[in-house]
Amino acid sequence: MAPPAQSALAKLPLAGKIGIGAALSALVVFVYWFIFYSDVASKIAGAEQQKKTLNDALAQQQQVQATYFADRGELALREQRAHELNKVLPPDAEEDAFLSSVQQASNAAGIDLQGYTPKEEVPQAFYAKIPMHLDLKGRFHQIAKFAYELGKVDRIINVENIELSEPTIVGDEVILKGKCLATAFHALAPKVVPAAPGTAGATPTTTATAAPGATK
Repeated sequence: MAPPAQSALAKLPLAGKIGIGAALSALVVFVYWFIFYSDVASKIAGAEQQKKTLNDALAQQQQVQATYFADRGELALREQRAHELNKVLPPDAEEDAFLSSVQQASNAAGIDLQGYTPKEEVPQAFYAKIPMHLDLKGRFHQIAKFAYELGKVDRIINVENIELSEPTIVGDEVILKGKCLATAFHALAPKVVPAAPGTAGATPTTTATAAPGATK
């Protein structure tokens, strides 16, 4: 009986068999890399790019948020400053509030506020004076305390032209009649400066409002 025929691979020398095995192994590795690894690597690269895009978008949104909070804080601070300024120099005359402050100061000082006479408002460049003539009665230190109490009010109120007369002894005390001028202030609306002739489309400008030079 004839021996079985050998395959072509079996006829190859050992070196040839090793070469073919190495080639097949390389082919398997290449197929694995091409089918699996390259696809996974592509997905990883896409995910990394998407992550970078999301991080950039997040950083931009955080910057926008930080700017918003900074602007909101600045706005709140400006509103607080405007509120404080309105206490010191209100935009309107507020004569009732002025008289109320005078009455509260007189009660705190213990003087007898016998009369008050509002005077005409006196406009200045950026503010207006609101004078009020006062007639009062009390001891010297009470009248002094009355002026001190008015100086403690948030609103600017000056006390000037103080005149003391007719001292009267009541028990151990000397009672005086007094006259003075109490002056409050309020801001005037900024004046609109019209555009010069021949400058069509120009925006009118406004002048700023400054507080009076009175000190508290």
